[in-house]
This record gives sequence, C-alpha cells and structure tokens, in this order.
Amino acid sequence: MLNKNPAWRYVLVIGMLLLALVYALPNLYPEDPALNISATRGGAVAEQTRSQLEQSFRAANIAAKSVVLEEGQIRARFNSTEDQLQAREIANQQLGANFITALNLAPATPDWLSAIGATPMNLGLDLRGGVHFLLAVDMKAALDKNLNDLVQTFRADLREDKIRYRTVQADIDHSQVQITFRSTEDSVAAEAALRKRDRELVFTTGSDNLTLLVGLSEIRLKEIREYALEQNITIIRNRVNEIGVAEPLVQRQGADRIVVQLPGVQDTAQAKEILGATASLEFRLVDTDGDLAAALEGRVPPNSELYYSRDGRPVLLEKRIMLTGDHITGASSGYDEYSRPQVNIKLDAKGGTLLSASTKDTIGRRMASVFIEYKPGTETGADGNPVLIKQQEVINDATIQARLGRDFVITGIDSPAEAQNLATLLRAGALIAPIQIIEERTIGPSLGKENIELGITAIQWGMAAVLLFMALYYKAFGMVANVALVANLVLLVGMMSLIPGATLTLPGMAGIVLTVGMAVDANVLIFERIREELLEGRSVQQAIHHGYDRAFATIADSNITTLLVALVLFGIGTGPVKGFAVTLAIGILTSIFTAVVGTRLLVNLIWGGRRVQSLPI
Repeated sequence: MLNKNPAWRYVLVIGMLLLALVYALPNLYPEDPALNISATRGGAVAEQTRSQLEQSFRAANIAAKSVVLEEGQIRARFNSTEDQLQAREIANQQLGANFITALNLAPATPDWLSAIGATPMNLGLDLRGGVHFLLAVDMKAALDKNLNDLVQTFRADLREDKIRYRTVQADIDHSQVQITFRSTEDSVAAEAALRKRDRELVFTTGSDNLTLLVGLSEIRLKEIREYALEQNITIIRNRVNEIGVAEPLVQRQGADRIVVQLPGVQDTAQAKEILGATASLEFRLVDTDGDLAAALEGRVPPNSELYYSRDGRPVLLEKRIMLTGDHITGASSGYDEYSRPQVNIKLDAKGGTLLSASTKDTIGRRMASVFIEYKPGTETGADGNPVLIKQQEVINDATIQARLGRDFVITGIDSPAEAQNLATLLRAGALIAPIQIIEERTIGPSLGKENIELGITAIQWGMAAVLLFMALYYKAFGMVANVALVANLVLLVGMMSLIPGATLTLPGMAGIVLTVGMAVDANVLIFERIREELLEGRSVQQAIHHGYDRAFATIADSNITTLLVALVLFGIGTGPVKGFAVTLAIGILTSIFTAVVGTRLLVNLIWGGRRVQSLPI
C-alpha cells in the first residue's frame, strides 16, 4: 500500500530527534563568570589555599556560586562579571606571584548532562569575548640553537671516533659550524666520519685545509623551521590547557605565524605572560673544583658560571651544556625505593645518545637542572614590544649514580607537589624558538553578549516569518513543514554541540538564519509537486507518493551544489568564514533530512494509506 511506513522508521527518526534535543539542552544554560587559579613552578594548589580563598571572598561580600579544587586547579564561579573582577583582585593580593589567576567563562551544564558528554556549543570570540593573538616565531633563534646542538654532537662524535680536533664552534653569522684541526689527515677523517653519520650536512674545506666548515642543507633548514613551528604550537597548547581555558584555538598561519584565540579570557596581560614566556631547560655538571666563595666575590672561573637555586643557594656550574630540554619526550612524578619524591624522564634517541656520551666519564659527579625563562618586562624596545627579561635558576642537582641513557630520574626533590610541578613543566616543554606577539585584539564579554542577543533575535524573527507564511499558504501541510523546521533547528544545534572543534561565530549565526529560510525550500518544491500531481488527476495517495519521489532529484541537486560551496569556504576560509561554512553545511544536511524524511513520515502518518478525497494544501 502506498504511503505506509514501517514502525522502525518512526522509532529511528524520533530517537534521532530526542538525541539531538538532549545534546542541544546545554545551550539553554548560560555560562558563569569564573576564575581559574593554577600554581606556577614555585607553589602548589592545596585544599587549604582553596579554603582560605573562599573565606576571603565571603569576607569581601562576594557571593561565589562555588569554589572547588579540580584537577589541581581552583575553579571559582560567580554570578556577575563585577564579582569576578573583584575576586581576581583579592586572589592576586592573597596568592601572590606563585599562582596564575585567569578570567574565564565556565559552562553551567547540569551534572546529568555532563555525565553523558553533553556540552554547549563552542562560541567564537565575537560571541563569547576573549583575546586574539598573532604570534611570530623567531626562526633565526631556532637555527642558532640547532647549530649549538651540532657543536655538542660533533664534539661527542669526534671523541668517539678518536679524531683529534683543536676547536669546534658555531659561526652564527654564516649559519655554520667551524671545526679546526692540527693536521690535514684529521680534517679528512673527520669529514668522512661526520658525512657518514648525517648525509644532510654540507661540508666545505678552508683554504688552509685545516678548517672544516659544516652547513645545513635546504632540506634540513626546512625541517628545522617546520619543527620549530609545530613544536611551539604544541607547547603553547599545553600552556593554555594548564590555566584551564575552555576550547582555545591554537593554529598555524603561514610559514612562521601562530594564531591563538582564548575565548572567555579577558586578562590580556596574564595571557601575554603565559604565551610570551620563552623557556628552556639545560643539564650541566656542577663545578666542584671551582672556588664558590671566590665566584661570589666576582672571580668566576673562565669555564664556569654562577647560578642560584630556587631557595637562593649559589651553585657553580660548568659552561658546557650536557643536554637541553628539547630532547625530553615524557616526564612523570613518582617515588624511589625509600618513598622519596622523584621525576622520571624519558628522552628521544638523540638525547639518550648525547646524555650517555656526556655521563660516561662523570659517574659520581653532580648534575644540575637549570630552568631558563624569558618573560616580557615593563620596558619596551624600539619595535614597541616588551623587552624580554632573562630569569634562570637551578631547580635540582643530584649525583650521577650510573651512566645515563634515554630513561633517568631526577632526585633530591623536596616534596611530591614539587615533583609533580616539575614533571608538568617538563611535559609542557620549552619553546623551541622565541615568539613575539605582533598583533592582539580583545573582545569584551558585553559585546559578545550583545552579538548573541542580536543573532537570536534575527533567528526568532526569521523563523516567525517563515512559520507564518507556511501556515497561511499551505495550511495543514504548512504546519507539517513548520514542525520539520523546528526539528531542523534542534538537529542543527545538537550536531553543532556534538561535533568536536565546531565553533559558532557571528557569521555562523547568519548561516543559521540562512538555513531557516532555505530549510523550507525543499518543502515548497515537494508541496508544489503534490499540487501538480493533484491537478493532473492523480489520486491523493499517488500525488503524495509521486510528489516526494519526483521532487527529490531537484532537492538533491540544489542542496549538493550549495554544500560544495560550503566545503570550499571551509577549506580556504579562516576564522568567521569557517564558522559560516560549518553552520551552512550542517544546516543543509539537517534540512534535507527533515524535509525529505521527516515531513514524509508525518504526511504518511496523517494522510497516507487512507481513503482521502482531498488534501489541505
């Protein structure tokens, strides 16, 4: 019999609508102004800190919705942005420089929805407010660092092959390493040995035949630049995640640029401090032969440098760098056999080889871990950007018990919290090359809220106009189309909430308004086709059946071409253009489903398979 559908189709469609409705529900709960407070290297977040902070808020008559300790961070929620800003001032005064206090917006999704993974749509900066940075990676610094690493590698390789050399030093100006020898035979042997180890090096012999100049091939230079960019992106993501920013955007732009968008964050100074800090880690031997007292008076040995530990203790270290933090692939905190805290370190293959060669003859000596960080200062340079201030400290020094390789441990740590902080620091990694903020924009939450209200108003008026037109022009069939239109909006919002990485922007809201208008196009084609079938004298059941079947080809053609345009916009567009393309593409798919499948089920349920003399169309 025509126009009769099996029960499983109704169950499937209703199930899809209910699923979309459940995952669209979190968007009905507005986000709370919040503070995310996390520890820096000098401290740890404890329950006592959370309790003291909550009492301080209460004493200042700030009504906090909640102040909880989650995943090593304090998350405080408030009723208004005024309370949020006042609470930040109190937190900064009470906690000091050992903690990072970031303004944020926290989702207020009920627990039962969060338990099934239902979250609200990700909102772009134009709707949520936040900060936008465009960062430039200093590729020259990345190249210089690679040359310094080559110096250490060449020294280790030549010693291993028992080839005598006079000096190995980096010629930064010419982007090459210069090696000098005592004899031509040593120079020839060194070139053969080094060329065998790495075929992407370019060798040139000096005029005296005692100097070997080693440069990098174009392939290697490209790899260094790509590695510096990708690693910096990964490390910046880790830094942003550490302060608990919800749905940050960190992506590449061009050959040496990184775009960072932090929705909900309004403290640009704090964000710039987190992103702009250039950190590195070095492992050096402690100079036990040098006179520490003389070094404190200014007479530092020529092959050593004076450093200070976190607690202000002076430490004399050798200038030679055994290993840098670039080779660390993993770090975790734990305990030794005496239940003392330690950090377990994993290195890549190259790092393991370098450390093994460096510690072969240094068993019993102390090795120090030096943390070096460049932070933006208060003064600005000629380019208008803050001058970077170098800060360095010894975070640990311990005795080398055996020859080290790809896996080793750092001991002598004061507390488990310090071990966990150090492991987190090492996992986050050091920036491969310094970055410079060349563009920044801030969008306030009030402007984002106004954009949301205007967008919702546009969607409401657009839907009202379409619903009224369809009800008046197509009567009962128009009401069926209206039900499908509402279902289409629920499906659209549910899918936007489900898809990871999908972000709603202001142009995206324009895409939803466009989808509302386009969603009824398919219904108009179907209904007009049914009218034509009735005018040609077909029965009601035949008209419904042929109307849907014959209109489908036209509907598919028109929507597929629009979908292709949306995919092109998504592929080549950036930012707001992508947001528009996402909502347009999803809206096309949901409108086809609701118009072709949804309305047909409703029409068949009401008029299908029965003796009907006419249709209210």
